[in-house]
Amino acid sequence: MVTYYDFHAAIEKLGWDIENDDIALEIGGASVYEIDGAGTKWAPVKGTVKYNKDAFIVIKNKSRNPHVPSQKPDNPDTDVSGSDTSNA
Repeated sequence: MVTYYDFHAAIEKLGWDIENDDIALEIGGASVYEIDGAGTKWAPVKGTVKYNKDAFIVIKNKSRNPHVPSQKPDNPDTDVSGSDTSNA
């Protein structure tokens, strides 16, 4: 059985700061119904979340994995692949 102490030891081993890092717990292995049903076992209401028998917990440190969106090139004549298309 996993205890709080096992969890704390893993956090320390990774070098995370449990006081200041943005640590999130998420559940994986689930499905969300996107078609509206009658609310029965076979036709659940739209938005119903069902967890698989082998669902799992994901621990993320969002402080150490920032999301950086892609940026448009500064020069529109520059090919993003790095090849020169100016025909100069």
